[in-house]
Amino acid sequence: MIQVRRSNERGHADHGWLDTYHTFSFASYRDPAHTRFRSLRVMNEDTIAPGQGFGTHPHQDMEIVTYVLKGALEHRDSMGNGEVLRAGEFQRMSAGTGITHSELNPSSDQPAHLYQIWLFPKTKGITPSYEQRRFDPDGRRNRWQLVASPDATEDSLAIHQDAHIFLADLDSGEILTHPLSPNRYAWVQILRGTVSVDGTELSAGDGVAISSQNDLRIHGKTPSEIMLFDLA
Repeated sequence: MIQVRRSNERGHADHGWLDTYHTFSFASYRDPAHTRFRSLRVMNEDTIAPGQGFGTHPHQDMEIVTYVLKGALEHRDSMGNGEVLRAGEFQRMSAGTGITHSELNPSSDQPAHLYQIWLFPKTKGITPSYEQRRFDPDGRRNRWQLVASPDATEDSLAIHQDAHIFLADLDSGEILTHPLSPNRYAWVQILRGTVSVDGTELSAGDGVAISSQNDLRIHGKTPSEIMLFDLA
């Protein structure tokens, strides 16, 4: 079964310094029909104006994965981490028992375009931790590249949930498949371009929830970038 979440149906807020789209209920956006999918709680697409960002704020008991598509994001947190996340890089932050952090676009003239993703952890009250990683782009050209997993396999980011996150850059005309084991679910988020997922055409910002299937098939209609979540 496929359930499509169209880009233009997402929650949207333009704060001037922040232009943000919410796939699931978030902040002042509330939609009882779209609160989560399995352990996936937040799928926000943010564009942050130059020199602007999120001031210091707290998190607890959440796995937070950030992927920068364009520009940069400066991160500082109560664990002592201070890094700049650049286009093509991933960050994983396990909030656990509690952290505070800030996120700023350090550029004076370029916006930062990113996805921030939250997953519920499998266990609450873990020790907070942080990782940042850049993955070889050649490793995702017309194939799945594992970027996060419970056991950090293939040098992926370690997330505290039974979830695997994959990234792929798909050329026009190319096809990718992904098997789904029994009692597994998938979410596919289109970051750039246009693809067909099991015959359903999707464009940038669209997402699709997949359940009760043995596999899925993705056909690139234009050069595209896609993120796949394999979830318990």
